[in-house]
Amino acid sequence: MDYSNASLLLKRPVTVKAIVTAQWKEEVTQQLQKQTAQLDKQMQQLEMQGKRTIEEITKQINDPASPQLKKQTENIMGQVNQKKAEMLEKKNQFLQQLQQIQLLELDQEVVQAQMESFFRLEKGDNLVKKLNVEVVLRDGVVEEIRGEV
Repeated sequence: MDYSNASLLLKRPVTVKAIVTAQWKEEVTQQLQKQTAQLDKQMQQLEMQGKRTIEEITKQINDPASPQLKKQTENIMGQVNQKKAEMLEKKNQFLQQLQQIQLLELDQEVVQAQMESFFRLEKGDNLVKKLNVEVVLRDGVVEEIRGEV
């Protein structure tokens, strides 16, 4: 069998970079602020849900000194506090990203995403060069494709 014309179809990572513009900064800032506001809303809903659940349990167990009531209440509050702590951590990450965005200079390139693409590999190709591909965007429009397509 002759393999001289054989080729492989492979998958590779593609780095998507954005060129920092005033429009890009504004869009990313708005997106992060929106995500932060959503987390605040979710934390409020979580607290309300926890309080409602505790109220329902208290109604079901008429004895306020019951060890069962105390245990269930502590359990619910522990779950609420754990979830709230996770949300606060995420919110802090968003706030840090907001600060970092303000420090970026215009026309600077930043990694925005990782994607995958398929490529054909043939005998004699430089695999390292074929694996290093980047797409550079300016305000969402492809400005440049770097590397061997």
